[in-house]
Amino acid sequence: MTSLLDQLRTMTVVVADTGDIGAIETLKPIDCTTNPSLLLKAAGMEGLAPIVDEAVAWGRKQGGETEDVVQAVADRLAVSVGVELTKLVPGRVSTEVDANLSFNTERTLEKARAIIRAYDERGVSRDRVLIKIASTWEGIQAARVLQREGVDCNLTLLFSLVQAMACADAGVFLISPFVGRITDWYAKAEGKTFTAEEDPGVRSVRAIYAAYKARGIETVVMGASFRTIGQIQALAGCDRLTISPKLLEELAATEGDLPRALSPESYGTPPEAPATDEFSFRWEMNESAMATEKLAEGIRQFGSDLRALHTLIRERLARG
Repeated sequence: MTSLLDQLRTMTVVVADTGDIGAIETLKPIDCTTNPSLLLKAAGMEGLAPIVDEAVAWGRKQGGETEDVVQAVADRLAVSVGVELTKLVPGRVSTEVDANLSFNTERTLEKARAIIRAYDERGVSRDRVLIKIASTWEGIQAARVLQREGVDCNLTLLFSLVQAMACADAGVFLISPFVGRITDWYAKAEGKTFTAEEDPGVRSVRAIYAAYKARGIETVVMGASFRTIGQIQALAGCDRLTISPKLLEELAATEGDLPRALSPESYGTPPEAPATDEFSFRWEMNESAMATEKLAEGIRQFGSDLRALHTLIRERLARG
């Protein structure tokens, strides 16, 4: 019998949620995506040691203030890992704008453009890269500009329909609505566990998918942040799913029938779409304690991991 992973690949583009080169070589996803947390882990992986060493050696040759050099090395490392990943996957690699820029449209644009230039200097064209930005109001507006400039974006930390509709209005290439983090919030708030069909995270992605397909919106829906393969099975057929190596391995090792849960022709009843002007966006986010808390928590976590990465780089630079 065919594995769940092989069946999933017939209906959904499978993306690896990792910067682990060994895992990507083994699991062979179409795309891969990283974030500051994954990059921090990648910096300690043996297979990426030469990339880290090169970035640090390059940094030692740079002039200027220490913190500026640390930031430059972190940026170089992110792109260097991305370049290696483009050699392993046929599709796109997502590279994230720093979390501490999540509420600054102009600085997000500046950083995104710098990332694209850095890839271009390494011979990687922009059609192999997605700029990953948090789904704040400011981030979505930056993505609107970047999309007009021909730079495709992946809007992450997305927990609500209003974020999804604002991204669609901005012409964003791809969104990453989170599943597991939504489920975590409701499990804690309500003190219960959920079946795959009851799962609030699954339901959120299904609602976004239906809203998009019913309106002919071309923005790609890529479910993210999974806790179990049951959640993945409940979203089989979604445009894309980004999955951790652990769950990819579990899917590859599990046999059984995998029914298609979503398709462009069968998506259920679409929800009423909220308005996407700034006032409506901020009000709808305020009305959802879950979305507000999880967005803030995600930005804080990515910010914390970015600071930890900077500390690691600072220590490496100081060794001389």
